[in-house]
Amino acid sequence: MADVRCSNHPRYLEGKITQAMGDTRVVLICGPRQAGKTTLAKNLAGARRPYVTLDDEAVYQAARSDPAGFIGQFGFVAIDEIQRAPELVRAIKLSVDADQRPGRFLLTGSANILTIPTVSESLAGRMEVSELSPLAQSEIGRSPGNRLDRMFEPLARPFPFGPYECSDLVGRVLSGGYPEMLGRSTPARRKAWADNYIQTLLTRDMRDIRTAHRLNDVTKLLQAAAIGSAQRVVYTHIANDLGLNLKTVQNYVGTLEHMFLVRFLPAWRRNALKRLICTPKLYFLDSGLLAVLTKITSHRLSRDRTLFGPLLETFVFSELLKHASWSEHAYAFHYYRDKDKVEVDFVIERSPDALIGVEVKAAATVRAEDFRGLKRLQSVTGDAFIQGIVLYTGEKALSFGDRLCALPVSALWNALSSDPETGR
Repeated sequence: MADVRCSNHPRYLEGKITQAMGDTRVVLICGPRQAGKTTLAKNLAGARRPYVTLDDEAVYQAARSDPAGFIGQFGFVAIDEIQRAPELVRAIKLSVDADQRPGRFLLTGSANILTIPTVSESLAGRMEVSELSPLAQSEIGRSPGNRLDRMFEPLARPFPFGPYECSDLVGRVLSGGYPEMLGRSTPARRKAWADNYIQTLLTRDMRDIRTAHRLNDVTKLLQAAAIGSAQRVVYTHIANDLGLNLKTVQNYVGTLEHMFLVRFLPAWRRNALKRLICTPKLYFLDSGLLAVLTKITSHRLSRDRTLFGPLLETFVFSELLKHASWSEHAYAFHYYRDKDKVEVDFVIERSPDALIGVEVKAAATVRAEDFRGLKRLQSVTGDAFIQGIVLYTGEKALSFGDRLCALPVSALWNALSSDPETGR
């Protein structure tokens, strides 16, 4: 596999961050470690803005010892890994209240500091947050355009028929999007990187969020979360299986979310209040890490293809979230399940009056019955239903009736060799 580094690939979130720096005093780039935040922040910092990282022990100690004095040195600055010294936030607030020029503080964080009440309250109205995920497949392939936006415009810009190249799909899913992991030349080397990455997160970075935790318990819980990726979360079952206290399980899973390892997917309901009481699903945010944790390899998949379904669903969810992150539109993600246990993997809302349904199938063919859930969603949402899409592992874009179609998974990043819209 070719070397894939952040500096070698466009980050499509950069445009939104640049705009925010033009009119907002504090801009935070958050996301998992090794996603590329530091590279992007350095690129955006510019000549007038020094770059400092709280991973530097001397800088870290100075920031913790004298937050006001540390912040007072800078007119403009980029500060990496801000979650390591949340004391700085109050000093930043006082600084930007006194000097309200936009773009003064460019921050990065590998944990969601907005979950700290004092942080969210202090910088309310002063900070814009952008979440940077590991590389999207379209960034790796330098394929422009937002596929999620396009899914909301089926009549104006339908996806071309095909064929879409998808021969390397399994390799893409197993590799995920972390630049350093993709830069390793063999599956064994990528696994070694992932193992070390996870160990570092659990032994060092978790201390920034939870001062008291048991490594063995968190490790077991992370394994349980990996096995349960793309499934509904039942905390009591996890607690019983692992022999842990229910509250401990809930707290640890919340910590994994704050570290951008997992993401909750709430249920979709017409009644917004009912959405809050329904059981959410849990997803890993990178299929490469998930494959390592669940010990899924290309060899195992060749013998047992059933293992590919949850892994592919996790991969698609991550790709869709990445497209949403750099879109000008705000998207909300849910799943659908009704009293008859009819389901749709993803319900994506652009507004209460515009949504799409996306179903993921780890198969090279699509049948009419694969649209059962999407048709049910269409019937209950009416005119708000833009279209229902089955993403599958084949090569052709196919219509299955009124606002229903099948698309290759690879349509999320592939540019056709002969696209009728571009003539290329």
